[in-house]
Amino acid sequence: MIDADSATRKTYPMARGLLDYFPDALAEVARLSYLGNEKHNPGEEMHHARGKSMDHADCIVRHLVGRGGFDGETRESAALAWRALALLQEELEREFGLPMPRAARQST
Repeated sequence: MIDADSATRKTYPMARGLLDYFPDALAEVARLSYLGNEKHNPGEEMHHARGKSMDHADCIVRHLVGRGGFDGETRESAALAWRALALLQEELEREFGLPMPRAARQST
């Protein structure tokens, strides 16, 4: 979807329409990605280890219930956002036959 033609890419500006809207929230999701990588892939380059936890919808509800709070050093709403992004990414990949992103790896 990112590799669409130039006019289409300019219609949906990722900096002005995502990063500029939610800079702190996205930074917190990035922090969560780092912490998750340290937990699930210690010593490895940062990557989304697909297959280690695929129950995104159930986890979204669990994190939604805990919104506003923390699970250890993890903000529940950040975990909710991360899971929602993972769910959406995988739906788009299936629907449009997209390849996995460069920082995702299939694991068992």
